[in-house]
Amino acid sequence: MEKDNKKAKILIHTENLFFAYKTGDNSMSETGNAETKINNINPEDYVLKNINLDIYEGSFTVILGHNGSGKSTLAKLFNMILSPTKGKVYIDGIDASDEENLFLIRQNVGMVFQNPDNQLVATIVEEDVAFGPENLGVEPLEIRKRVDDALETVGMSKYRLHAPHKLSGGQKQRIAIAGIIAMMPKLMIFDEATAMLDPSGREEVLDTIKRLNTEKKMTVILITHYMNEAVLADRVIVLNKGEIYLDGTPVEVFSQFEKIKKAGLDTPQVTELMNLLEAEKKENAGLKQYAFPPNILHTKDAADLIEVYAKGRYKK
Repeated sequence: MEKDNKKAKILIHTENLFFAYKTGDNSMSETGNAETKINNINPEDYVLKNINLDIYEGSFTVILGHNGSGKSTLAKLFNMILSPTKGKVYIDGIDASDEENLFLIRQNVGMVFQNPDNQLVATIVEEDVAFGPENLGVEPLEIRKRVDDALETVGMSKYRLHAPHKLSGGQKQRIAIAGIIAMMPKLMIFDEATAMLDPSGREEVLDTIKRLNTEKKMTVILITHYMNEAVLADRVIVLNKGEIYLDGTPVEVFSQFEKIKKAGLDTPQVTELMNLLEAEKKENAGLKQYAFPPNILHTKDAADLIEVYAKGRYKK
C-alpha cells in the first residue's frame, strides 16, 4: 500500500523477509553453516514468506490473520525477539538482523502483549511505569516527568500509588502501556493486547491506543482478531499462510468480502449485515429498490442509511 503523503518517513522496512522456527535437517551437526541450514528448510516450514512492506511514521496499522498466519511472529521480528531466517528488517534504518543493534531496536520499538499480569513488575503503579526508563539509565528528574506524562496519557494518574494487582484488566493493560510510553519509543506494537479483556476493558485500551496515534502521533501496529478493532486503523494488512494476502484501507480490505472469508476471517458485524441484506435482495422483491454497499464499516453509518430508507427519502 502506498502512503498518500510521499514525505512520510518509513519507520519499518522489510525486504524479502522469510522466517522458520525449524532451521533445517535436525541430523545436521551444530557446526553446519547458516546457509546450509537455510537451504535444508522445507518450504512448508516457513511461517513467513517473502514479506515486503513499509510502515510509515505516524501511521496506525492493523495486522489480521487466522491462527498460525504469522502475525505475532512478524511483530516479534520487528523488535528482535526473533531474527529473520532470510531477508531483512530495518527499524528507522537500523538493521534488525544484526545482534549489535539489539539495544537500539528495543529502545525504538515497544511491545504490549496479551496478558497484562505478565508485564507488571512492581507493587506500586508509578514504580512499575518507572521501571523501563530506569533500566535505560534515564536521569531521576526526567523519569519523574515521564512517569507523570505517561500516566496522564493513559488516564491513570489517580491510580499512581495503587497496587497494580488490585486494578481491573483494562486498567492493568493501560499501566503496561504507560510503562512503554515512558521509554519514549518511536513505535508501539500491541500484540492482541485486548484479547483477555472484557468489553469495558477492551474499550478503555482501544481508546488509549487511538489517542496515542491521533494526539501523540505515535506510530502504532495493532495485531488483533477483532474485526471491529481493525476499522479504527488507517491501514489493514491481512496475512494468510505466511504471506501478505490483502493490504489497504479498512474500506478497501473489508469490501473484498469473499477474499476475507477465504482467509478464514470475518468482516466487521455491520459489514456482514450489509452483505447479507444485499444477498437477500435476490429472494426478497421488497429489498430490490435499495442498495446495501459493502464499504460500510461503522454501525452509525448503517443506521443512518437504514433511517433514510425507512423515511422513504432514498432514490436509487
